[in-house]
Amino acid sequence: MNNNVIHNPILRGFHPDPSICRVGEDYYIATSTFEWFPGVRIHHSRDLVHWRLLTHALTRKSQLNMEGNLDSGGVWAPCLTYDNGVFYLIYTDVKSRQGAFKDTPNYLVTATNIEGPWSEPVYLNSSGFDPSLFHDTDGRKWLVNMLWDHRTNKNSFAGIVLQEISVDQQRLIGPVYPIYKGTELKLTEGPHLYHRDGWYYLITAEGGTQYNHAVTVARSRNIEGPYETDPRNPVLTSAGNRDWELQKAGHGCLVHTHTDEWYMVHLCGRPVKEKYCTLGRETAIQRCRFTDKGWLELADGGSLPAVAVQGPEIAAHPFPAPAERDDFDLPELDVRWSTLRVPADESWLSLKARPSYLRLHGRESMSSMHRQSLVALRQQAFDCSAETEVEFEPEHFQQMAGLIVYYDTKDYIYLAVTHDEELGKCLGIIRSVDGVYEDSLCDWIPLPSGASCRLKVVIEQENAQFYYSSADSGASWEKIGPLLDICHLSDDFPAYIRFTGTFIGMCVQDLAGTFRPADFNYFEYKEHIV
Repeated sequence: MNNNVIHNPILRGFHPDPSICRVGEDYYIATSTFEWFPGVRIHHSRDLVHWRLLTHALTRKSQLNMEGNLDSGGVWAPCLTYDNGVFYLIYTDVKSRQGAFKDTPNYLVTATNIEGPWSEPVYLNSSGFDPSLFHDTDGRKWLVNMLWDHRTNKNSFAGIVLQEISVDQQRLIGPVYPIYKGTELKLTEGPHLYHRDGWYYLITAEGGTQYNHAVTVARSRNIEGPYETDPRNPVLTSAGNRDWELQKAGHGCLVHTHTDEWYMVHLCGRPVKEKYCTLGRETAIQRCRFTDKGWLELADGGSLPAVAVQGPEIAAHPFPAPAERDDFDLPELDVRWSTLRVPADESWLSLKARPSYLRLHGRESMSSMHRQSLVALRQQAFDCSAETEVEFEPEHFQQMAGLIVYYDTKDYIYLAVTHDEELGKCLGIIRSVDGVYEDSLCDWIPLPSGASCRLKVVIEQENAQFYYSSADSGASWEKIGPLLDICHLSDDFPAYIRFTGTFIGMCVQDLAGTFRPADFNYFEYKEHIV
């Protein structure tokens, strides 16, 4: 036994629906990005223990046009595969998801280098979401996806369907085969196909993406079926064990290592205050094996996700830790930054207009699903802090800029610099809880014109405290506002289901449409060890 130990989750913070791919001795994981741009994060590892954010696949609006996409729409469950020198990425751009219907166009892009450039997208179908590509040993390629049924008195999760795809013709061909209806857990989705020892294994996600989530397995001698269900399903779940550290375990994807070992990546959630996963759904990994009867199981024979997992027989390959501070000295945004729905461009975001500053021009409000000027990174630790320094001279109350802790258009907390008719330039807190706006959490504080202001948030588990200071580095931080509960910044609030996670970043609004700019001198994000 080697001394490599994997500590879960391996991708902390909002990194759901992992798809893992091996090329030689390199390992890549693609994860869902939903309404955040660029689309599809890709992490890299050489040992399954240490991971680094390497790149994004969808970096152009021609590949992913999400302007107007609803909250928790956009990119769902990408599938990353590799065959004969080419990387393949299948993804859904969800345009509607509420009510009876779901509009789920599925696309394919390819690249010969994992870091791109990735091709323009090829449209495949819209019959359901969670598409996956399987490369068979005979050279044929197959698309599998869940089938969505909008009709009354029908199972909306109508099963898994299979259809051949022609790469040369860049389209689906031949009949659509319904291959699997799922188990009694229902809500069958997230399919992946594998071939081993004459068996086709179908891995699916079931039970819904919340606390009953699970991974189930079926197999067949023929790709078109029929598929028999593993009698010991689910293979992986934390359902019924609410005191377990890793909750919501499901949506699995397998990798066979170059050392002839098997692992499964899967999503999970870690709640605070009993049930609120404020970091979003994360990615974990489990060691697996095949039984004498040819069924997949976790290495310990159980079904609960382990926090500490034996790593593969591979030499350790750590990566440098990302810098805590970004001084905006580079001509392009660091790979960790994300924007909402649309790519960053010089019309609203510039690193060149004022060297060593990030300039954002104010656009639409925090409620907009079109053109927000917001740049943020994922909260990846329960105990952390973030700070920035902003120069902003608002002329009226419709202009705002500052530091935001953001889940979606309905839920955020915003330490904002704005203008008041009586106070002039001032600082205060804006909060939205389930779409209900409030700006009376504290007294608004007058600020001197022509001076920058430092803004800070400290998050400890489910609580956040905001601070401010003058730009003088020797000035002390002053609290502003009360200690705030941030449980509304989670998938688990309110009653309807959401799928992303908490971001911390900088934003500017100009609701009058005059594009008032704000300059940010730096941004610092620190994780605190408690």
